[in-house]
Amino acid sequence: MDFDCDVAIVGYGPTGLVLASALGKAGHRVIVFERWPGLYGLPRLTHIDGETARIIQSVGDIDHALRDAWPIPNYRYLNGAGELLVELDWHGDSCGYASHISMYQPDIEDAIDEQVRSTGHVEVNQGFAVVNVHQDDGHVQVTARPWTQSRTGQWSHAGEERTITAKYLVGADGANSFVRATLGIERIDHGVDDRWLNIDTQRLRPLPERFDRLTQFCDPARGHMWMPIGRGRQRFEVAVLPGEDQAVFERPDYAWTWLRDQCDLGPEDVKILRQVVYVFQARIARSWRTGRTFLAGDAAHTTPPYMGQGACSGMRDGITLGWKLDLVLRGLADEALLDTYETERRPHATAIAEMSIALGRIANTHDPDEAAARDEAFRTGNVPPPPQFPTLVAGVIHTPADGTPAPLAGTLAPQGIIGKGAAEGRCDDVIGGGFSLISRADARDVLSTDQTAFLDALGVRRACLAAGSPDSVTDIDGTYAGYLEQHGVDAFIGRPDFHLYWAGKIGELPAVVDGLRARLSWVAAPAQVEAGA
Repeated sequence: MDFDCDVAIVGYGPTGLVLASALGKAGHRVIVFERWPGLYGLPRLTHIDGETARIIQSVGDIDHALRDAWPIPNYRYLNGAGELLVELDWHGDSCGYASHISMYQPDIEDAIDEQVRSTGHVEVNQGFAVVNVHQDDGHVQVTARPWTQSRTGQWSHAGEERTITAKYLVGADGANSFVRATLGIERIDHGVDDRWLNIDTQRLRPLPERFDRLTQFCDPARGHMWMPIGRGRQRFEVAVLPGEDQAVFERPDYAWTWLRDQCDLGPEDVKILRQVVYVFQARIARSWRTGRTFLAGDAAHTTPPYMGQGACSGMRDGITLGWKLDLVLRGLADEALLDTYETERRPHATAIAEMSIALGRIANTHDPDEAAARDEAFRTGNVPPPPQFPTLVAGVIHTPADGTPAPLAGTLAPQGIIGKGAAEGRCDDVIGGGFSLISRADARDVLSTDQTAFLDALGVRRACLAAGSPDSVTDIDGTYAGYLEQHGVDAFIGRPDFHLYWAGKIGELPAVVDGLRARLSWVAAPAQVEAGA
């Protein structure tokens, strides 16, 4: 069968952007349909973590993406009296970046969009709505037409419909996903239905230092929060209580009155960029794959914003699905590898949603007696500590005989500054993306010819801290020597989405490499790959 593309993507928000860039860079033909005529241009997303920054690094110009960004040291929850309830410590580094970063979303989307278009393999159709999806065992057909917000007007474009055929389809088309609805996939509703007024502003002059902190005020009378959007903008949010008319909150006079009364700010301090009421929900699709069609981002999982992780989870979907589709499309791995997408991503995204729901309960306690009991529980330490951020617990990670993840497997790999020849910079930029093998000593010394050929066919980038190896690098900032020493390991294998497949002693490597080949559902012999078969 002739295919118009390898992968069709519906939706061109952060999830679709990451996936389109990853596949385009790998040389696969991609067609994107997005109903809006251009990039959104406003900061729905205001927070990313270090892992997400590394994802952006892999699919776009990270320096442009973070040109207005700054680190966020903590996330503070205060009660109505201003007393600290809980503080999430966000200091430190992750994946070569600050652990948590305040940034301006349009800069990120522009940086990735430019990379998408520069690959020469991605066709981006903005202003097109998908109106039909049909699939069978061998292909997916997607029909789209020019989009208008008027449902009646939509039919006027029926004569301009276009149908394309793809090997795979990814619905990254948001919480109200047309693709998900067409597939008949229902969602599990976790019972969140919070409404908050969002007021995004541009700083016209320096604001008091308190606005530089990400702060949630859990006042039962009416909660609110504020946080910086990078260096030049500021977000404020105000709870809309049950039964209240949201139209009142979207009137400009409400925002200015609230900003003056609660924050002592006026038009001389900030310019309002957007004022809209959002409904926060937590819903997880019951299935993320039907045949050749996958769901990603908000189409698969919606997460309340109380951890700032909704779009981050979507971008994780994009990078993970991207490398797995790449191996299958290149004929290196069996389609069974694609089943591990949901196996890995569902528990991870669900855990983040549950953590966000728990924080949302703190922020949305409106009954004064319940709020008083909440405050006393925090004051006396009668609340459990926040759960640890999730790691991968299944899928393409190394496991011993009992099936549990090996130590460090599924956690995030470090990224430091290295030198190799005349090149110096972030490790991913110097040695390239994809799978990586970082070791104290030359891994070739313990691997067979066949195992080395498999790693080469997989495109594993190698970096050896010892001098004299063809893969020798200079560990300029000591990140890798420090990591290996801290964990008592000699080497690790990192995945293209920056989770560790394995970390351990160099003598374990031959068996680990054989296990990786099996986990990937590898079907291509290295000789066939080298011959271009």
